Amino acid sequence: MTAAATDPREAGALDDAGLIRRSLTEPEWFSGLFDRHGRRIYDYAARRLGADAAEDIVGETFFVAFRRRAAYNLAEPLARPWLYGIATNLIAKHRRTEERHYRTLLRTGVDPAQEPIAEAAVRRVAAQAQDRRLAGALARLHRRDRDVLLLIAWADLTYEETAAALNIPVGTVRSRLNRARRTVRAAFGDTDPTTEQES
Repeated sequence: MTAAATDPREAGALDDAGLIRRSLTEPEWFSGLFDRHGRRIYDYAARRLGADAAEDIVGETFFVAFRRRAAYNLAEPLARPWLYGIATNLIAKHRRTEERHYRTLLRTGVDPAQEPIAEAAVRRVAAQAQDRRLAGALARLHRRDRDVLLLIAWADLTYEETAAALNIPVGTVRSRLNRARRTVRAAFGDTDPTTEQES
């Protein structure tokens, strides 16, 4: 991307749809989407597949998004659900790797995705992922239920954004999330592992 092609102040003023619209005639503007969302997509993929596979997923996600950008609904200002949907579909192709990742975590208690990320995310994700019971519960979940749970828990998508990412109704998101939460709670003796226990 050349300095004359884009003004960083102007790119920051555009929403995601604006960047995509601009990239239709000036492809270098698409890099603004990567700058905004690439790290979060990487973090999500690394939690699911490990650091090595995450790099491939991020590259593939933005390659697919770039190729499909002309079909993007420009009425949607935030491309995050669209990008997570692409990433989740690519992760589904790596399902065996994901399940192996959780089984390794269950067996060893060591998370192979030790990449430095934002402090708050490290605390929250590491606290969840380090628990072998959670890894076992995630490994047992049906892929569709796991996708919903992790898009909400790790990618911080709303129910509506998750529905858009997976191209399913919001009601289906709610039922899959409920099923996934029941499985996870059962692994923790019917307690919610996301709430703090009083001492």
